[in-house]
This record gives sequence, C-alpha cells and structure tokens, in this order.
Amino acid sequence: MKTVLIIEDNNDIRENTAEILELAGYRALTAENGKIGVQSALQENPDIIVCDIMMPELDGYGVLHLLRKNDLTRYTPFIFLTAKIERADFRKGMEMGADDYITKPFEEIELLSAIEQRLKKQDALTQQFQFSGRGVADFLQQVKLSGLIPQLSEQYNVEHYAKKQPIYQEGRRPRFLYVVLKGKIKIFRYSDESKEYITSILAPGDFVGYHALLENSNYMDNGSALEDSELLLVPRDDFFSLLKADPSVMARFVQIISQDVKDKEERLLQLAYGSLRKRVAVALLDLLQKYQVEGSPSMEISRDDIAHYVGTATESLIRTLSDFKSEKRIEIREGRIHIPSPDKLREVVQFS
Repeated sequence: MKTVLIIEDNNDIRENTAEILELAGYRALTAENGKIGVQSALQENPDIIVCDIMMPELDGYGVLHLLRKNDLTRYTPFIFLTAKIERADFRKGMEMGADDYITKPFEEIELLSAIEQRLKKQDALTQQFQFSGRGVADFLQQVKLSGLIPQLSEQYNVEHYAKKQPIYQEGRRPRFLYVVLKGKIKIFRYSDESKEYITSILAPGDFVGYHALLENSNYMDNGSALEDSELLLVPRDDFFSLLKADPSVMARFVQIISQDVKDKEERLLQLAYGSLRKRVAVALLDLLQKYQVEGSPSMEISRDDIAHYVGTATESLIRTLSDFKSEKRIEIREGRIHIPSPDKLREVVQFS
C-alpha cells in the first residue's frame, strides 16, 4: 500500500483529501502546517507528498526546499496543491523540483490521476530489474510508458562482442551509451611507454562510455570485451532525453558518476601507497564482486589482465598469486581463480 502525505492547513480540504485517498486504497497521512509536514515526511518516508503552498509556520516552497536537501526525501514525488494559478508560481515550484501542480478546487479524478502518474513514473525509475536483455528492455519500456521520454526509440540494438573485440577506441566520438547485459568489459588506457593500464572492469548492469557523452568529448580511454559479451546500445539522443526528462533521473545518474569517481580515486591511492600484496588482494576482491553478479564462484581472467588492473608486472602478480595459494587464501583450478573465503583476502587488505 502506497503512503501519501497531505500537508494542508485547511481542515476540510485536508480531511476530505485524506478520505478520498483512503477510499482509493492509499494510506493517507496528514499534517496541518509546513513544519509538522517536514517532520512527518522525515519520520514516515511517504511514497508521495501533496502540499499546499500558502500555509502558516512554513509555506510549501519552504517545505519543498527542506525535503530536497535531505537524502531520505530528495527524490520523493512532490505535488503542489494551490489556489494560485499565476505562471510565476508554477515556474518557481518547478524550478525548485516540484513534480506537478493541482489547482484548487479540484476534481477527485484529477487528484487521483496526478498521484497515480507520479507514482508510476517513480516506480519506473526505482524498480529493480534483473540485468538481462529482457530486464533492461523491460526497464526502458516502463520508462517510456510512464511518459518520461515520449521520443524514446521503439527498439534498441543488442550487439554481441567476441572476447578481445574493441567496443570503442580513444579519440573516437561517442554515439551510444552502452549497458552491459552479459559478460565482462574492460576499460583501459595506454601509458607513454604503450603499456596497458586497466581502469575499470564492468559486469552486467554497468553503464559504459557515459563520461565522453556527458562531456561532449572524444573518448579518453578504450573499451573491449574481456570475454564474449552482449551490450545494449542506447543512442546518444535518447540518453540525453532520459537525463532531461525528470530531475530525479539526472540526480541518480550523478550519483553513479560520483561513486565511479570515488572508486577510481581509491584505486589510485591503493596503486600509489598500497603494498603489492594489498593491491592484488583488493583487485581480487573487486573482481570477485564482478563475477558474482552472474553467480560464478570463481573467475576466468588472464594473468596479464589482472596485472594491468593491479598496475604491476605479470611476473610479480604470478608470484603473489602463488603466495596466496600457498597461504590458502585462494585456489587455482584449471586456470580459474577460486576464492572460497574472501575474509582471508580481507585480512591482507587490513594488515598489509
């Protein structure tokens, strides 16, 4: 059952609205002013908020401002309920991050339709699909049906990439956002001495190549398949339509980018200051997460690629792997690295 918070200082409107929503199958919460409304939103974490503009204590704009600053309610759908119809009020609210307006007096069906549409859009953004070809296609179809991106293409291509096949190359212009559906992808650069350095290894569900799209620049790195892989190709224009269609879409993608930057900064610190044993242990734990996406208890990846990911010579990596094997931190079976107890590798990270 979805929860709707109604923030309204008029008792009759507040109680009548709550009654309408309860009859429609929602759980309705009420608050008689802005301050109480903010407190209730943070305590109850409703699925959607319907809020009057002109109220004592704290007006609707103040409520929206405070809730958009809080991580818990930053993306909660927010509908203004107001008797004002001046264009300036609409513009101000939308610029602050409101999702919709309902003008008083309103029809019951108008209220229910607005709430249903906003919840439908929110579900399209937050629903967790399995990262398979069908799952990603379902997600994109849900986004399209929600009305977020009416200009979305009817169908996206899914391309197969054989092991070691290039996906994109440094210096080329980006045309697509890639979504990994199957397999593993490595992102890498070359040093001045033409040595390969792997910056990322991506698994099903990961996005590929969005930095160049966002920066409107040529690719600064290279992408290729570590193993037989399948990628969904989202055209550049549709990708930007997705970002522009709803503020929460943009905000969530910014979160993805922020986490990616943070992860890369941590890897650079490891490369700069971590011992080789620690760097190899961190890399193996990271790779294990990527391979466990597909339920694999072990990983089949070349020693050269692991060395390029760690930033060391292949011979040094092989010696470290041999040490880990003798210490029973890993097992090597028919060329595949098996990690029966990740905690034993975490001990290396903690104490090296």
